[in-house]
Amino acid sequence: MISAQAWADAQLLWDYHRMHHEPRPCSVAVGLGSHDLGVADVTTELYHQGMAPVIVFTGATSPTTRERMPRGEAVHYRERALELGVPDSAILLEPHATNTGENIEFTRAVLAEADIEVSSVLLVSKPYEERRSYAMMRKLWPGVDVVSASTPMALKEYADFIGDARMVIDMIVGALQRVLVFPGWGLAIDQDVPAPVVVAYERLCADGFTSRLLPADVAAPPGA
Repeated sequence: MISAQAWADAQLLWDYHRMHHEPRPCSVAVGLGSHDLGVADVTTELYHQGMAPVIVFTGATSPTTRERMPRGEAVHYRERALELGVPDSAILLEPHATNTGENIEFTRAVLAEADIEVSSVLLVSKPYEERRSYAMMRKLWPGVDVVSASTPMALKEYADFIGDARMVIDMIVGALQRVLVFPGWGLAIDQDVPAPVVVAYERLCADGFTSRLLPADVAAPPGA
C-alpha cells in the first residue's frame, strides 16, 4: 500500500522531472529506449505532426526490458512506429546502447553515418526521465537545441498504464538521484533542484523507494 504522503512526494518529483517544453520542429526525433512502448507512440505522433523528418530509435535491452522486448528496445519501438504509419525510410535504428550516455553517443554516430545535419533534437523519453535526459544531452552533445517530450499522462494514470506503481515511484526517485549526482561525474549539466523536491526525495528514500538508486559506493558509470 502506497501512502498518501508517498504519492504527494512522488507528485512533487514527477512535476519537477517534466521540462514542460512546447514541441517544435527539430532536425530529428530521438526515442530513448526503455520498458515503456509509449515512448514510441509519442515519437510517432510527433513525427505525424511534422515535428521531425526523421526518427532515431535507440536502445538494446536491460534487465527491465529483456522479457518485454526480447528483440531489443529500438527494434520494438521501430515495429510499433511502422504499425502506426511511419514509413520505414524515416526511421533509423540504433540497437546497441545500454545506457543514456550510449544512447546519445551512438545516436550521433548513426546520424553522422546517414549524413544528416543536426541542429536540434526532439528528445522523447519516459515522463520522469525528461529532465535527466535533457541535462545529459546538453552536456554530451553541446551545440544542439534540445526539446524534451513525453506522454502527457498524469502520475497515477501513468502508474496504472505501466501496471506497477511502486516500480514507477522507485524510478522517479532514481531519476532524481541522477539529476543530483551526474553533474559531478561530468555526465550532465547542473540544474537547480528546489528544496521541497529534495525533501520529498529524501523522504521517499527513507520510505524504501530505493530499488533504482545507484549504490552509495559506485564510481561514475559511463553514462548510466
